[in-house]
Amino acid sequence: MSHQLLVADVLARVEEVRETTVELRRDLHAHPELGWHEVRTTELLERRLKEAGLSPRVLPTGTGLICDIGSGDSCVALRADIDALPVPDGVEAPWRSTIDGVAHACGHDIHTAGLLGAGLVLAGMARDGVLDRRVRLIFQPAEEVMPGGALGVIAAGGLDGVRRIYGVHCDPRLQVGQVGLRVGALTAAADRILVRLSGPGGHTSRPHLTGDLVYALATLVTELPAALSRRVDPRAGMSLVWGRITSGSAANAIPSRGEAEGTLRCLDVNAWRQAADLIPKLANQLVAPYGIQVDTEVTHGVPPVMNDPAAIETLRNAATQTLGAGAISPTDQSLGGEDFAWYLEHVPGAMARLGVRPPTLDTTGDLHTPTFDPSEESISLATTLLTSTALLD
Repeated sequence: MSHQLLVADVLARVEEVRETTVELRRDLHAHPELGWHEVRTTELLERRLKEAGLSPRVLPTGTGLICDIGSGDSCVALRADIDALPVPDGVEAPWRSTIDGVAHACGHDIHTAGLLGAGLVLAGMARDGVLDRRVRLIFQPAEEVMPGGALGVIAAGGLDGVRRIYGVHCDPRLQVGQVGLRVGALTAAADRILVRLSGPGGHTSRPHLTGDLVYALATLVTELPAALSRRVDPRAGMSLVWGRITSGSAANAIPSRGEAEGTLRCLDVNAWRQAADLIPKLANQLVAPYGIQVDTEVTHGVPPVMNDPAAIETLRNAATQTLGAGAISPTDQSLGGEDFAWYLEHVPGAMARLGVRPPTLDTTGDLHTPTFDPSEESISLATTLLTSTALLD
């Protein structure tokens, strides 16, 4: 098949599955499931893939699955994440989340629908005898749970025989139809930081006779990020931001327990590796004057996503040939974490930013917020990009 006919064939096949992928996305959006609990999502995907004549394999964890299409000694892998976030759905739509406090606020429903579409297109090409390679679909659970479900996929042999891997991630800064590409670091390293403080407790009228735990906790949450900025090279872009602080239950009682939990993000992988030793040391120094005990837990999350130059060139060619040269957009490294990085520790590959901002809007809700509302036009574009990338690699 000539290049022109191949592109035309892909675009025609993507159009044939458009309605199916939008329907799937709306179903997933209405029934979001948190990491390691994506049972319904997995069953739905398994059923759709089997209906297409494929043989998906559910992962040993019971959620997520792998599915090979075509034949060959090695294969290209395409990955999507299937879990949702503990965030309420603030978008009014017939398919809004039916689960209180849970939503696909990061666009994983878009990623999953786009990958299923690629699977349906490739399955059709295999049936028609025009697929000359093997492609692996990876529907991965628990991307939002550090250190990420990618490690489970790898442990289950998900990268066996894979020569390169690709994925996409929704980007509300880019208009739908645009594809953001970057060689090298695309995301940041990310860790979870949990600090537990303990003391004797006491009366707020006599803080000098006990350890003022709340004061110590306030000192820690304000001064630890500042101390890091003076102990780590600023070019590393290290950022510690708290998401939860808890302590006490009465206005006139100094509590004996308190916690602060947040995320540490870093652009430089070497500085990131030093954080596990540096943060507990600084935490101890900051609360020592108040007679408070501190226990610091650093959970390594993910390294940066490091996009391979050859893989980015394949994505560029795929986007140019199917979506047009004007679809390519440069993109900056972000402080977001993404467990796709674990795959790239084993095989080369790349992740593209998928534009999801409706063309009629200057802005749209940001990732991980209740108002995130991606354009459904991005689904077919994800299907097109993933399919053509697998065929051109």
